[in-house]
Amino acid sequence: MVCACTIAIIAILYILFDVNYFLRIAFTILWGRLFQKKTKIFEKTTIYGICTSQDVDIFLKHMNNARYLRELDFARFHYYDRSGIYGEVNRRGGGAVQGASSTRYRRSLPIFTPYKVTTQLIYWDDKNFYLEHEFISLSDNFIRAVVLSKQTVTNLKVPVSEIIAKIEPEAQKPPLTNELKLWLDSMEESSQKLKKKN
Repeated sequence: MVCACTIAIIAILYILFDVNYFLRIAFTILWGRLFQKKTKIFEKTTIYGICTSQDVDIFLKHMNNARYLRELDFARFHYYDRSGIYGEVNRRGGGAVQGASSTRYRRSLPIFTPYKVTTQLIYWDDKNFYLEHEFISLSDNFIRAVVLSKQTVTNLKVPVSEIIAKIEPEAQKPPLTNELKLWLDSMEESSQKLKKKN
């Protein structure tokens, strides 16, 4: 009876929630805390994965586009935890949400290919962190995809620079790269266009 109830509860959880997503986040953070050291805010962090049959597109050959973005959740949680950024934001009652992302696919990631995802802070402004992620296949060390990610801080009454200064007082804001500037300009252009429609 207990076994049947347990199976039923697990089945219901899998129907109602993406259980594997929550397990992977917990595993990623726990693994980092147990086996990896804290990192400086500009150091790259790395998580590992493999393109399984649950990740592929309709042709069953390579990772589908949605899975790239899903993997970035794990990479970001890992980076925030290892760098101490999330702890400081959370301590002040704030949070962070994905504000935007831009993905450039350079070459597909075939099924059963092991890969790593690197994450690095490349810039910040008053309300946002900007991260760069790279999907790299382990067999040939080729960068399969590059993603720029805008992380917007919520419910925080201080600028992002104050969070950075608390974690790493000597950190200096890096220069705005041309690639990031063009992306920010395109988002501003899109924002202005939508404001005109409203």
